[in-house]
Formats: sequence, structure tokens, C-alpha cells
Amino acid sequence: QVQLVESGGGLVQAGGSLRLSCAASGRTFSGSTMGWFRQAPGKEREFVAAIRGSVGITYYADSVKGRFTISRDNAKNTVYLQMNSLNPTDTAVYYCAADAGRGVVTRASSYDYWGQGTQVTISS
Repeated sequence: QVQLVESGGGLVQAGGSLRLSCAASGRTFSGSTMGWFRQAPGKEREFVAAIRGSVGITYYADSVKGRFTISRDNAKNTVYLQMNSLNPTDTAVYYCAADAGRGVVTRASSYDYWGQGTQVTISS
């Protein structure tokens, strides 16, 4: 059974940093696209970042470009999201997603597997 487990969320002040982790089990995702999405209260789930498995190409939402960095450790079957210069608008539940196949990486519907999410709260 495939599982994605996020960790690393929490409460930080504006300007601070957090590093989210997503550990996958049940199969290897070394060749798969992995992504991060977020959902704030009352809003739709939105794309944050993604990384292609085979060549490591990364994609970012404009709102996080230059502040967030997605990376992966295929030996650990884990993907990370380093978040710097956080601000209150980054407050959301962050979800890890896996295996977009040949779908559009910015679309949630492209991904086959999802984690349960981790809460990130940024105080002003």
C-alpha cells in the first residue's frame, strides 16, 4: 500500500523558515514527478512546487519562486520543501503528491497519490 507522510509543519513568525518532508512507502518514486500543493481555509488547493523524477527539473508557483526550494533524496524515497522568508499568506495545509505521469505538474488532478497534509501557520 502506497503511503505519503508529510512532516515538518508548524508555527513560525513571518520571515522564518520551515522544511517540509514527505516520506513515501509502498513503492519507489525515484522516476516519478513529486509535488507540493497547499490549501488555505476557504480556498482551493493550489500548486506550490514540483520536481521531475528522471531529470530533476523543478517547477514553482510564482508566489513562492525565489523563496521555496523543492528537492528529493531518491535513496530515501523522500521529497523536501525548504521554505524561507515565510509570510502569513503562506499559511495553509501543505500536501505532498506523487506520480503525475505525463500530466501537467501544476494540476492536482495529474497526481495519483496524496499525503494527509501538514499544517503551516505563519504569524505576523
